[in-house]
Amino acid sequence: MHIFQFPVRVYYEDTDAGGVVYHARYLHFYERARTEFLRSLHFSQQHLLTEQGIAFVVKSMSIDYLLPAKLDDSLMVETKIEQMKGATIFFSQCLKRENQVLSVATVKVACVDLGKMKPVALPKEVKAAFSQ
Repeated sequence: MHIFQFPVRVYYEDTDAGGVVYHARYLHFYERARTEFLRSLHFSQQHLLTEQGIAFVVKSMSIDYLLPAKLDDSLMVETKIEQMKGATIFFSQCLKRENQVLSVATVKVACVDLGKMKPVALPKEVKAAFSQ
C-alpha cells in the first residue's frame, strides 16, 4: 500500500532539558501525520464530525523508541495502512531522520459514532480512498 510522508521539525517545546525529544511528543508527530494523510485524500476530520457525526479514535498504540530525536532535527513521519476491517484501521508508522529510523509505531484506530460512543463501519468513501 501507499506510504504517506509528512515532514516535522523538532522545536524547543518538543524537548526535555537536554534537547532530546520528550517521549510523549512522538504521539503528537504520529497523530499529525495520520490527520494529514486523511486530509491528503480530501477528507476533513471536522467535516466527518459535523456532517456524519463520526470520529476516529485511537484504540491502542505501541511505540518502540530506537534512537533519540533532538532539537532542530528535520524528521519524516511515514504512515502506511496495514489493514482495514469493519470500523477499524491498523496503521504502521515510523519516524525517520534522513535514513535512520528513530521510532516505529503500530496504531489501531476505530471509527465511532460520537453521539453513541459506539464503533461504526468506516464510511465507504473513506475506505475506498484509503484502499487506492
